[in-house]
Amino acid sequence: MTRFLAIIAFGLVLAAPASGEPIAKKLFGAAKAASPHASASYGGYAKGCLAGAEQLAETGPTWQAMRLGRNRNWGHPELISFIERLSGKAARQKGWAGLYVGDISQPRGGPMLTGHASHQTGLDVDIWMLPPDRLNLTSRERENLSSISMRRDRGAFVNTSWTRQHMNILKAAAKDKAVARIFVFPGAKVQMCKDATGNRAWLRKIRPWWGHHYHFHVRLKCPKGLKGCENQAPPPPGDGCDAAQSWVDDILDPPPPDNTPRKPRPDIMLTDLPAQCAAVIQSR
Repeated sequence: MTRFLAIIAFGLVLAAPASGEPIAKKLFGAAKAASPHASASYGGYAKGCLAGAEQLAETGPTWQAMRLGRNRNWGHPELISFIERLSGKAARQKGWAGLYVGDISQPRGGPMLTGHASHQTGLDVDIWMLPPDRLNLTSRERENLSSISMRRDRGAFVNTSWTRQHMNILKAAAKDKAVARIFVFPGAKVQMCKDATGNRAWLRKIRPWWGHHYHFHVRLKCPKGLKGCENQAPPPPGDGCDAAQSWVDDILDPPPPDNTPRKPRPDIMLTDLPAQCAAVIQSR
């Protein structure tokens, strides 16, 4: 086998490693439009792809898609519908015209050249913490505007930018039946645990994770009846507040560092993805 295999995809010549296998992120990162298939998510959130994606409109009645140059405003139609629902609820919050929507997925999902390990099946979306005061940003403004951080003390607490409206929007997202879980920095989860009243079942879906203080990350369940889509295991029972507090405790009093050398993650090859992904990326 020759040292390099030329792969023609979307008019670009992509180099494969010595094994001859195509690197998935190069293929999916080059795709400019959705595949001509019925909408379907294949594989898992961090090892999958997206057929027949729907593009979130750049501007809607209650949202704007940000960082348009990344071309990551593509998702499964159920995720697009969720964004429309949640942004409508956000627009009813004082000081919020709707939502600024960050990365969803690439036009055919799959691994990305930069950034996320997940967001591969069109069922993940990042929602900015910045309350939109207007929804007529230009393309240039969407590239240059930044969200704002909600964290204090390395994520152990929220800062003064955090509002009850942030909690209300996260609560609305968590109560949506399509949502599997939501990732946010530990201090925000602990603050919501302190402030929540009444039925607290919605807190279970909100899980602490590193980063996620400029945005929160919503992950949908696999659409019903969709074969080949892999759900993440459901969150543990309970509201998760004790677990979130343990994250905060570790931030404030860190355990001894683990200095074990870590091997870099190997590239995901096309053959590592579900078999359907080859047809998704090769179709025109």
